[in-house]
Amino acid sequence: MSKAKTTDVILIGAGVMSATLGTFLKILKPELTIKVIERLPSAALESSNPWNNAGTGHAALCELNYMPDSKDGSLPNAAKAIAINEQFQLSREFWSYLVSNGALADPDTFIHSTPHMTFVKGAKDVDYLRRRFEALQDQPLFAGMQFSTDPRVIAGWAPLLIAGRKSDEPIAATFIADGTDVDFGAITKQLMAKLETSGAEISFDTEVQALSKTSDGAWQVTTRNAITGELGYQKASFVFVGAGGWALKLLQKSGIPEAKGYGTFPVGGQWLRTDNPALVAQHRAKVYSQASVGAPPMSVPHLDTRIVDGKASLLFGPYATANPKFLKQGSLFDLPASLRPANIIPYLSVGLSNLSLIKYLVGELLKSKSKKFESLLDFMPQADSADWRLLNAGQRAQVIKKDAKKGGVLQFGTEVITSADGTISGLLGASPGASTAVHVMLQVLAQCFPAEFKSWTKQLKTVVPSLGVSLNADPKAAKASLATTAKVLKLK
Repeated sequence: MSKAKTTDVILIGAGVMSATLGTFLKILKPELTIKVIERLPSAALESSNPWNNAGTGHAALCELNYMPDSKDGSLPNAAKAIAINEQFQLSREFWSYLVSNGALADPDTFIHSTPHMTFVKGAKDVDYLRRRFEALQDQPLFAGMQFSTDPRVIAGWAPLLIAGRKSDEPIAATFIADGTDVDFGAITKQLMAKLETSGAEISFDTEVQALSKTSDGAWQVTTRNAITGELGYQKASFVFVGAGGWALKLLQKSGIPEAKGYGTFPVGGQWLRTDNPALVAQHRAKVYSQASVGAPPMSVPHLDTRIVDGKASLLFGPYATANPKFLKQGSLFDLPASLRPANIIPYLSVGLSNLSLIKYLVGELLKSKSKKFESLLDFMPQADSADWRLLNAGQRAQVIKKDAKKGGVLQFGTEVITSADGTISGLLGASPGASTAVHVMLQVLAQCFPAEFKSWTKQLKTVVPSLGVSLNADPKAAKASLATTAKVLKLK
């Protein structure tokens, strides 16, 4: 075996999480040597790719699953929605700092002002949306949100939702102009390029085969080049696993006890997409609605403006699909290969307690394109199937974890798993994912570099000024942060 090359930090996966963490580390400790290992030919080809995610810039402005209805008809609890919005503001501050310092290019290459809307039908959902609006309208980070049940007003916000709508069914919508469309693929590629010019080494077409702890407490990472088949050996004192759906597989290979009992529930997706300029010109918004009964949160239907490489398109979906892959370019053996004695009970418990979800996924899988198109007609009554094509979106790997009472639970969110000594950390889960990458990577820094983190706090406050404070609790601070980042990022 050839001698392992030594580096300070190894980042597995060239997505937005690794790019964000690597950028933080280079800002805070420039002398660190960093190695990025990616199994695909370039950065941002999985969940960070703009065509594999909604690119919403999740700020809970329109996503109902972050603020479920109350059981007694009172105002819904806004705490989670506010927390996610604050986390997204950290991302805006971070990107603003990087634009100002030249690490990110012109904001027009990765972020655009795009109103966020919620659109619902039926008396029950109209009542819920009204109460949700009442709970949010006076929150500083949601300032400017509007609510209407008037089709003429809604048509002014999003004409395609109303044109040709003949039903007398009650409808309602909220609208807020401060939303964004974010191309996380562009952000990732730009940050990876900057890392490389700052001295980081990036190996594409390279797959991690094994992770093992060495006698001196470091990690040895065994890799295989997908083109030549050559094995490589890297050694580092800290490893971050930002490999999307494959993070669990790699954390299992590491043998750390903190990863035991976890599983992954894979859910695929498809989009309907149109590039018809006449349609695209009529819709500049991201419009979310309620998920179907039994549907997972990542399957909430939405009609989105997407801007990639300067060109706008519309996406509708996503439609859930079912397969055992943990990544879009993964393996059909991903799910069975992840089974361990410690996670068998959580897997079985989740399967038995989520039969409605499994039934829903099977039903979605059996739908033809024409049946899927009917869902678009609920949003856009005058849609023409000739304008739309069905494309595969990204693969989402939801967290399955142990539960003392239920045996196992399915968690729709993200979770950081870190070894007790802080030498290896990884991220499991999906939504809100990339939108809150800065918040999540700050967690990793705090957990894995506790001593340095204290000394880094002052510098971090120049990068993300709202670190450690609640923007929403301070109207003046919230307004100032939104205005400052909007100016730098060229947002309305």
